Amino acid sequence: MKIKCLQLSLNKEDNELRIIESIQKIFSSNQSIDLVVLSELAVAGIKPNEEKSLSTFLPLFSDLAKKYSTWLIPGTFHEFEDDVIYNTCPVINNEGNLVTKARKLYPWLPYENQITPGNEICTFEYPGAGIIGVHICYDLWFPETSRALAMAGAELIINPTLTPTQDREIETIMVRATAAQQQCYYVDINSVGEQGCGKSIACDPEGNVLHISNHQEDIFTIEVDFDLVRNSRKNGIMGLGQNLKSYRDNPFSSMIEEKRNENYLESLGELIQQKHKDE
Repeated sequence: MKIKCLQLSLNKEDNELRIIESIQKIFSSNQSIDLVVLSELAVAGIKPNEEKSLSTFLPLFSDLAKKYSTWLIPGTFHEFEDDVIYNTCPVINNEGNLVTKARKLYPWLPYENQITPGNEICTFEYPGAGIIGVHICYDLWFPETSRALAMAGAELIINPTLTPTQDREIETIMVRATAAQQQCYYVDINSVGEQGCGKSIACDPEGNVLHISNHQEDIFTIEVDFDLVRNSRKNGIMGLGQNLKSYRDNPFSSMIEEKRNENYLESLGELIQQKHKDE
């Protein structure tokens, strides 16, 4: 399976023409690409605007997927539903159909304070290849979510990201650790320019770095071998640890609830909005 990853130089908002041109360019040489992935909120930016929501842009990207006969994850969009707003990642197949959508489980609070968290993980099957899970940016920081995706069968996790901050280096370490912990491919796509600071990264199921971008625009291809995932999970990383099977046989979730120290957790106080170095 070939994934084309687009770390683009983006403005704060209104990037649809830039993105369309980039997608057109990668298919101009008749490349065979199975899936195209962009970064979080790539098209419309971080400010929720109902006129620039998922429902506005979904027909456009559905048409592009159908035109180029490729699966497409065009980053994320704000999705307005009743009285709430989600940060939502659509998954579009090569016929232009919306297969599923992921809602960000952990908005970056207190900064994304207008966003309602999703309440379920997202996985889908790519025909003839394997099962793919979706993270959105900050979800990476919660290992329970990647474990849930792996337990649901995800052999590859795609993470559209928008990180402009100095903790990006830490996120690249987390990607490598997550790939090894869950014994799966992990592909994390950031942006550059006015949105992100780059360093998109892809790792294989043994935690090896397949590609890491710098702070410039970078369009690259990752080849995913689902048999490598299955071999790692069945026989162990490097023929050693079989951690997914171990967790299957002895899940830890009940122990977390039983040992939860409410007094300690409450002593940490409310979420506070700090001014960080990048501001």
